[in-house]
Amino acid sequence: MTQSRLVFAFEKPGACANFGSRLLNDEVSRPSAITVTVPARLHLGFLDLNGGLGRRFGGIGLAISGLGTRLTIARASTSEVSGPDAERVRQHLQKMERLLPLRGGHQVRVSETVPAHAGLGSGTQLALAVAAGLRHLHKLPLDIEGDALRLGRGSRSGIGIGLFARGGLVVDGGRGNEHGLAPIICRLAVPENWRILVILDPQRQGIHGPEEGLAMAALPAMRATDAARLCRLVLMQALPALAEHDIANFGKAIKELQIELGDYFAPAQGGARFMSPDIAAILDILDNAGAFGVGQSSWGPTGFAFARTPDEAARLMKITARQTRDRGLDIRICQALNCGAQIVAHTHPLESAK
Repeated sequence: MTQSRLVFAFEKPGACANFGSRLLNDEVSRPSAITVTVPARLHLGFLDLNGGLGRRFGGIGLAISGLGTRLTIARASTSEVSGPDAERVRQHLQKMERLLPLRGGHQVRVSETVPAHAGLGSGTQLALAVAAGLRHLHKLPLDIEGDALRLGRGSRSGIGIGLFARGGLVVDGGRGNEHGLAPIICRLAVPENWRILVILDPQRQGIHGPEEGLAMAALPAMRATDAARLCRLVLMQALPALAEHDIANFGKAIKELQIELGDYFAPAQGGARFMSPDIAAILDILDNAGAFGVGQSSWGPTGFAFARTPDEAARLMKITARQTRDRGLDIRICQALNCGAQIVAHTHPLESAK
């Protein structure tokens, strides 16, 4: 069976094609199905929760391997969604069908998702995957930022939207008004040899939905000097260190960023720096064992730690194996992905699309 790949994909870490929108093979000019695979992301921290300069939030994050969202969309007489997170996908599908507008229905099969409300960007992944899949199925130009706004994504962070296109590590410049998205102001590739230990707590969820808005509103205004320090940590330490492949100083900056933000958000997290006490215990072990940049992604509960090499990551994982098992946690070794969404056009029916 024949299938053709679009010119942007993450076939393997570090091997990126330029972001584009044409098909490589003219025979699939009208594909019968589209599969979209989007990597999970880690949100490493906000930059400015003061907003005195006219912009608020800002953030730094990266795309990771091993966790992601995959769905396949095909034309159908009526619309139908199957698989995990089907209801959220159905809502995005119905809204995009109305907005584009599109004739007929669509069959969507969700084959993989990341845990919802775990700090891994599942909501943005699902929304953008549906929008991009529909657009490519109907030969419409991509509009990642526009679709993000239409589907209610990016209210605080632009990280997931920026990573959808290019992967790697990105920094967004914060929202400057109520109706626009935070612009991506920096994108850097992450060294292929680095590894990230990602710790999941399936027994807990991070703050989300209306509760998130209430939690943010209840926090005191961040002091301008504290926001300035966070920005300085990112601009003058984390980013230059990443550009020079200096994991020690990169990790030092991320760890300090996490300490500052963890203490700021502690009142909304039961008085703790991290949402999950079990993950906090594992992060402490990893930190003492030589891991870099330990922290929590977004509201958590997912935790992370960086390692210089695959062998070092394996050593760190072995050290924590018993403790993670006893606490019911899931720890895995991931790699940063320097490419964004993979979109594959199929010339065969949905039932055969992989």
